[in-house]
Amino acid sequence: QVQLVESGGGSVQPGGSLTLSCVGSGLVLKNYPVAWWRTVPSKGREAVSCIANDDGGVYYTDSVKGRFTVSRDNAKNAVNLQMNNLQPEDTGEYVCAVEAGDTTFYCRNSLAHGMRYWGKGTPVTVSS
Repeated sequence: QVQLVESGGGSVQPGGSLTLSCVGSGLVLKNYPVAWWRTVPSKGREAVSCIANDDGGVYYTDSVKGRFTVSRDNAKNAVNLQMNNLQPEDTGEYVCAVEAGDTTFYCRNSLAHGMRYWGKGTPVTVSS
């Protein structure tokens, strides 16, 4: 049975940092493209970042470029999302997902129906 479990969410002030972790079980995450999504009250669900399974290519939505970094920790069967300089508009539920297929196409185009497995999410609140 495949499971994705997120952790690392919390409450921070603007300018603060958090590192989210997505740990997989029942599958070897390094073999799959993995995406981080967030649901923001004002914008709905959007793909924030993804990392490819082959060359490790990464993608970030424009609003987080330069602030977020996605990486793999293969020893822990995990994908991490380092989030720096967090702003109130980053507030939301962050969820990791494994993309169907071998590319990050669905993530890069923010097409949620292209995800094969989903975690349950971890909340992030940025406020002063």
